[in-house]
Amino acid sequence: MFDFGFWELTLIMVVLLLVVGPERLPRLAAQAGHWFGKAKRTLSAFRADIESEIRASELKEMLEKQQSEIGELKSILKDTQREIEEDFEDDDDESLVAAVEEQIESSKPKSAPVTEKPDGD
Repeated sequence: MFDFGFWELTLIMVVLLLVVGPERLPRLAAQAGHWFGKAKRTLSAFRADIESEIRASELKEMLEKQQSEIGELKSILKDTQREIEEDFEDDDDESLVAAVEEQIESSKPKSAPVTEKPDGD
């Protein structure tokens, strides 16, 4: 930020020593350190607040995007449900029951006939 070399800092310290005096220079340095620390803490808190607001706005955008996606999924599910209900209304109940029973029977495993073994007695 500031580009002070060794000789510039030495010159500033000599001028401060001559203007302020050796008795008040340590107190002035302590006050300057106090104010620099306070300014640094204030800037740090300000930066943290800004970052927090940025994160909150990003989360809000993400939430809005997800809500719109959920709305789209709901409309797709409603359309699908409507189509299924229309298909069920078009089919007659007896053929539907027969088709379901046939599906159930075809999904059952076929078992081999059990034969008895003759006793060796």
